[in-house]
Amino acid sequence: MCRGNICRSPTAQYLFQSRTKLRGIEVTSAGLNAVVGSAMDAMSLQLLNEKDGVDGSSHRAIQLVPSMLLGADLVIGMEREHIDEMMEVAPEARGKIYLLDKWLDGRDVPDPFRKKRPVFEHAHEMIERGVDSWMRYL
Repeated sequence: MCRGNICRSPTAQYLFQSRTKLRGIEVTSAGLNAVVGSAMDAMSLQLLNEKDGVDGSSHRAIQLVPSMLLGADLVIGMEREHIDEMMEVAPEARGKIYLLDKWLDGRDVPDPFRKKRPVFEHAHEMIERGVDSWMRYL
C-alpha cells in the first residue's frame, strides 16, 4: 500500500506475486489517494521488467477502502505515515498492518513519483529487499 498505487505498491505487489506464485497466496495493492484506473508508472514498470523479469503492464490503480484492510491477512505499507492512516481508517486491522521494511532497518520507502531514474532505482532496491525479508513469514 502506498499513496497513488502507481509506483511503489504495485512494484511490491508484482514482486510478491512472482515470489509466491506456487503458494496460492493472493496479493493485491491499493493507494490511499489512488490515481484510480491508471497504469503503473513507466519507470517503475521498466525497472520491474529489467531487474526482475516481471511484467506489471496489466496493473490498474485502485483506491484503498476499509473492507480491504479488514479482509486481508496481512497489510504492508511503504511509509510509517501510511501505516498510521490505515490504522485510522480501520482500527480493527491494527494487528496486521506493518511497514515493508519491518524486518530490516524499519525505514520508509521514499516515493519516486516524478523524480529521476536513480530515485526509482533506490526505491526499487528497497522494495526488493523488503519483499525478500517477508518471504519466510508467508
